[in-house]
This record gives sequence, C-alpha cells and structure tokens, in this order.
Amino acid sequence: MLPYATTLLVRDHCLCLHVQRAARVLARRFDEAFRPLDLTNGQFSLLMSLNRPEPPPMGPVADLLAMDRTTLTAALKPLERRGLVRVATDQNDRRIRVLILSAKGRELLARAVPIWQSTHAELERRLTAVTPDALRAGLLAVS
Repeated sequence: MLPYATTLLVRDHCLCLHVQRAARVLARRFDEAFRPLDLTNGQFSLLMSLNRPEPPPMGPVADLLAMDRTTLTAALKPLERRGLVRVATDQNDRRIRVLILSAKGRELLARAVPIWQSTHAELERRLTAVTPDALRAGLLAVS
C-alpha cells in the first residue's frame, strides 16, 4: 500500500496539480468577470487570438491556444452562431481555413478588454510571492 506521506508529498509539491488548481480558479474569476458580456474566458482568448491584421489559419490559432483543431472547431461554433467569427476558405490555398473576426466580434472584444485589464490588474496585485513577469517566464519555460 502506498503511504499517506506520499499523498501529502504530491499534494504539496506537484507542479501539475498546483497549476491545474490555479488555472481553474483563474478561469472561474474571468468567466464571472465576462459574464455580463455573455462571454467565457476561453472565448475571450479565442477572439483575442483572431485580432490580427490578417485572418489567421486554424493551425496557428490552435497552436497558440494549445488545443487540437477538433476542439478549436467546436469552440468556434457558438461564436459563429453569434456572428462574432466567420470561418472561410483561404483564397490562395483552398485546403486552408482562415478565421475572421467580424465587426460584431471586434466590438465585443473592445468591450471585454477593459474587463480583462481590471481583473488582470487585481490578480497581479495579489501576487506577492513572485512577480507576474517571473510567473509568466516560469510558465512559458514549461510550455
């Protein structure tokens, strides 16, 4: 039988567990903040990833969001139904689908950014054991 001390060791030291817990708390906090816009934190990140000079192909967006294309396609559907995003065929390569942020999507994103800024600033103020830049650098190092 595995000793209980091992359970405590994992509970107190497992980076994966601590990152998962923090991610869930952060996701809930941003979901609550974006609720007045009928937007989730994942949808905000997806819309923000499309805010580029040229519509991006699905592959780079999926890579940025660390999701596979099937998951990205599923995440796009409610945004498409709301008229925030459009999926189109690339004019130069018919095999590639590009993701277009609509005017309505840009307007919603513009309304969401101040909410993100204030929520994010509050979270950064609460970080006392590590600077926000050090935390980002550490997370980037493992991803």
